[in-house]
Amino acid sequence: MAEIIQRDGTWAFDGTTVRITPGLHRSVPLLRQTYGEIAVPLEAVASIVFEPERKRGRLRMRLREGADPLLQATGGRLPDPADPYRLTVDIDRAGVAEYVAEEIRHALLLDQIPKEPTKTYLLPGPPVPVSVRSSDGTVSFDGTQVRIDWSDTSDRVKRATGPRIINVGDLVQVEWLPNSGYEDGFLRFVTRETVFSKLPPEKDPYALDLWGSARRDLLTALVATAVTARLPHPSTRPGVDHADRPQLAASVPPPTDHHDVLLRRLRELGELHRDGVLTDEEFAMTKAAVLRGF
Repeated sequence: MAEIIQRDGTWAFDGTTVRITPGLHRSVPLLRQTYGEIAVPLEAVASIVFEPERKRGRLRMRLREGADPLLQATGGRLPDPADPYRLTVDIDRAGVAEYVAEEIRHALLLDQIPKEPTKTYLLPGPPVPVSVRSSDGTVSFDGTQVRIDWSDTSDRVKRATGPRIINVGDLVQVEWLPNSGYEDGFLRFVTRETVFSKLPPEKDPYALDLWGSARRDLLTALVATAVTARLPHPSTRPGVDHADRPQLAASVPPPTDHHDVLLRRLRELGELHRDGVLTDEEFAMTKAAVLRGF
């Protein structure tokens, strides 16, 4: 057993699995503490390296593309402290870190683990049901449906349409961008009907606009990951580039009832306007955004 215990967390390797347990110190991001222990099978690992610095170092493990729904859902946008595959190491434990890295590298070589992208997820993602309260509302996922309940501060259009329920079978992709504290983020559920929509997150009834606590809003990655793990693997989709990200515009044809979708959207907006839910200015702005999206 090769193991290193740090304030940031614990990495333990038994020859077949790397178990990553987050630390309990308050400096460890809430996302990692909530996600909990991650068991990484050796076949999911592409490489591992220890990077020494003056006062401390870092263990960094890179997984094979397509192996982990968390990395697929977050698209490399996780802040470094929230990345579970990065461990801060005190300089006096550098030797232990090097030993752990060498043991994993040796096992990779011995088992001849390929570095090519995988054709299936090798990690399960977070368990369901999972629910997260964000600045724009509460998003929940039970394994088959996504439900969004808007907050009192959500856009009036969103609140007027009521809770949004989306079946997994209707989804094409999940798009996620974290709230950095300097720039808003979003969690968007892309369906075949909305794949060409260009509504901004604050107006999009299929998206959460993340503008509040960056620490709390980061938890929406849990839902994004849980949903992504239950969507078809990227390798099965047409139009996948070398970064393993689907080119939706090329791979998803416009729905056959594209014109009907547009008319239905405009009709819904008109009803909200007539009922006094939307002001003249809000109606004009939202209508223009819908027309641009189509």
